[in-house]
Amino acid sequence: MGQQEAAPGLDPARVMEILARTPDVLQSMLAGLSESVVQAAEDDDAWSPYDVVGHLIHGEKTDWIPRLRLILDEGEERPFEPFDRFAQFEASRGRSLESLLDEFAGLRALNLKELRRLEAEGIDLETTGTHPDLGRVTAGELLATWAVHDLGHLVQIGRTMARGLGTAVGPWKSYLSILGA
Repeated sequence: MGQQEAAPGLDPARVMEILARTPDVLQSMLAGLSESVVQAAEDDDAWSPYDVVGHLIHGEKTDWIPRLRLILDEGEERPFEPFDRFAQFEASRGRSLESLLDEFAGLRALNLKELRRLEAEGIDLETTGTHPDLGRVTAGELLATWAVHDLGHLVQIGRTMARGLGTAVGPWKSYLSILGA
């Protein structure tokens, strides 16, 4: 691995700040809430907050660090394995939300430890790999995507929870953009 180079607009420390906070944000948002809140989805095709946590766990196991290692070790020679966006439905079945939150926090801590180790060795953020759908991607793009992915799912959880109360807000709906007013 070469000297660390920043992808345009990417600060790895900023990425890690976001990634490190996601488990605590999820814990604060979701722990102790009723099943009716954490299992609710916006519609039949949408994911509940419970589903999102399971999805994040699957990503910690099979996506971010494994793909970063693949980029750094093999470059474009071996494409990423396709990511199963629905694996959480089977993997989370019968588990409590609290157990999922704990597992996610543990996996994220391990992945951040590995990311810090790789950064200390000097990640070349311009090293390229091959995504099965997107083609050539860089290590820096993968890191930025990891943080944005977290933020997108936090927004999704907040929106889902807000819309669960949307019909009860009455005339204030016009002031609440999260309800799609």
